[in-house]
Amino acid sequence: MTSAVPGTLAAFLCFFSLTVNVPGALAQEATGKQPAATAKPEKKLTEIKIGYLRAYAPQLTLSVLDVPPRDEGVAGGNVAIADNNTTGSFLGQKFSLDVIEVNPDADVVAAFQEMIAKGDRYVIADLSVKQLLSIADVARDNGILIFNAGATDDSLREEECRANIFHTIPTRSMLADGLAQYLIWKQWRRWVLIYGSHQRDQLFAEALRRAATRFGGEIVGEKLFEDTGTARRTDSGVVQIQRQMPVFTQDLPEHDVLLVADESEVFGTYVPFRTWTPRPVAGT
Repeated sequence: MTSAVPGTLAAFLCFFSLTVNVPGALAQEATGKQPAATAKPEKKLTEIKIGYLRAYAPQLTLSVLDVPPRDEGVAGGNVAIADNNTTGSFLGQKFSLDVIEVNPDADVVAAFQEMIAKGDRYVIADLSVKQLLSIADVARDNGILIFNAGATDDSLREEECRANIFHTIPTRSMLADGLAQYLIWKQWRRWVLIYGSHQRDQLFAEALRRAATRFGGEIVGEKLFEDTGTARRTDSGVVQIQRQMPVFTQDLPEHDVLLVADESEVFGTYVPFRTWTPRPVAGT
């Protein structure tokens, strides 16, 4: 404590201790013998098992310096577990983390049931919306609380809302609204939107359109970047996409900011510093 109370509280605790121990002190004075020490009962720990179900695939980056750590997310979970076990030891609690990785498009029901069999009662899910919904009812039937840490779909808080799923990640609408408010604050009101051809890209593009309507931005132009299946993992594929950017952005109308909706990571990484007209780039 850092207030003026400690002196008073310490005095009270000292008085309380003396009061509680008066009978023992008087008995010791009368007999001259020390009271027998009583063994403290061993504290029983309650184990709290937490599962971490993670969809993982290597990410593409422009440089090896930008590659996310292999244990991104898991390392943070291990730090939290270690920290909780420090304080948990005083409260009779012991925490453990059980990590299972799956492919981004894999069926996760079997992996989730494996966690249930291990006794995991709380599960952090870094999954797609389809994977998350596939285990939602199984979790409900087994009394398991899921923490959504990966799916940004607005439907999870609307028509697909589940009482046993707690969301720790913002939705696409939240992300788009936050970006739009910042751009309006900067007085950058004219936007050009370029978006990918995959469903996730178009969902984020729609969130940006709604945000423009809500906060007074104007989308003065839009353009679709079609994913033709170029082998981006090869040097030639990366170079090809990079070289497309200046020409792809050449005929855009006058704008303050270029917005990118590319959750699939097909072209968005290569947009900054490669546009025909130098403008700030925002979005995915």
